[in-house]
Amino acid sequence: MSAAGAGHGLHGEYVGLGPLDEFPIHQLPRPVAWAGSSDRNFYDRCYLNAHDRTGEIFLITGLGFYPNLGTKDAFVLLRRTVDGKAVQTAVHLGDAADPRGADRMAQQVGSYRIEVVEPLRRLRVVLEETEGVSLDLHWEGSFDVVQELSHVMRQGSGTTLDAQRFAQVGTWEGVISVDGTDVAVTPDRWVGTRDRSWGIRPVGEAVPPGKPADPPFEGMWWLYVPMRFDDFCVVLIIQETPDGYRTLNDCTRVWKDGRVEQLGWPRVEVRYTSGTRVPTGATIVCTTPDGKELVLEVTSLLPVPIHVGGGYGGDPDWTHGTWKGAGFTERLTYDMDDPAVAGRVMFGVIDHVGRATVHGPGAGVPDGSEGWGLFEHGALGRHDPSGFADWFTLAP
Repeated sequence: MSAAGAGHGLHGEYVGLGPLDEFPIHQLPRPVAWAGSSDRNFYDRCYLNAHDRTGEIFLITGLGFYPNLGTKDAFVLLRRTVDGKAVQTAVHLGDAADPRGADRMAQQVGSYRIEVVEPLRRLRVVLEETEGVSLDLHWEGSFDVVQELSHVMRQGSGTTLDAQRFAQVGTWEGVISVDGTDVAVTPDRWVGTRDRSWGIRPVGEAVPPGKPADPPFEGMWWLYVPMRFDDFCVVLIIQETPDGYRTLNDCTRVWKDGRVEQLGWPRVEVRYTSGTRVPTGATIVCTTPDGKELVLEVTSLLPVPIHVGGGYGGDPDWTHGTWKGAGFTERLTYDMDDPAVAGRVMFGVIDHVGRATVHGPGAGVPDGSEGWGLFEHGALGRHDPSGFADWFTLAP
């Protein structure tokens, strides 16, 4: 039998061959479905959010593939007020991934799917009615996508994260339905941000850690602010170690006409609610290529801890990539005023409905011009510049 004939079925080393291999998109001498790394934590996923600028509702959703774990999953996380209570509603979906990669182009997990209408510009996100929740939303990017700097984290001699990501700001149109109530989503009010990332990050079931880390992990400080203004967008991403050393610094402005500017080494002051680590806002001082200051005054309208139902680091209920069985779905509801839930907030990253105003000679637009987007922040463990001495220190 010829090699071509041997590869027709799902046998032996040819199990990875699939429809994508018909196209000249290979990066390695292996089927497209096979990850470029044998690391179990290899992943390829997307994140999207939507809000109507009021701070009354925030939708966060995403879908991921984990080829070395053989899984795929999706989630919908909705923050709103129900009967006077702050509530986060989560819908989780999981299933086996096709070993040939056929489902990479048809991004679907159960009743959830993402359709790429126009690459890097327009998407459709659909959740058929599942546990009382459904979505039919159309995304349109307002500016070109921003390719962020590669993101690498190491612990001792090991690599815990090695990822590439692109981000975009845009508008939404469609409908969100929860328990028989429809929320109309119109592009004149509904905005949001999205990213797609791939590489290595902790996913799936926990594995034996091996030798304890030396030095031990004491925490990290994280800030991610993609903001949409009428004339430009700003995408900022910063990470610092406990002593304030900046391991990632990336701040980009993209104009409507396609011009791209780097905004230097931003100086950041985060303001926290007293007795918590929940920020109320931040002042971010950037520098344009010609040396002028551009100041973003960012305010939180609604905080959403994404490790409470979203599956991100620190979520005890559900973790991206975990095998839950074929055709898995569940709905979880969290009372955000419950002390057992509120006590978890400081140990993960919080996504906020963000409002920003721009100031300074480098603004390039009228002073005080308004923008909307995501204000994502996590102050985990020790961070000397913030005055957090350990995992349990709170803002004065």
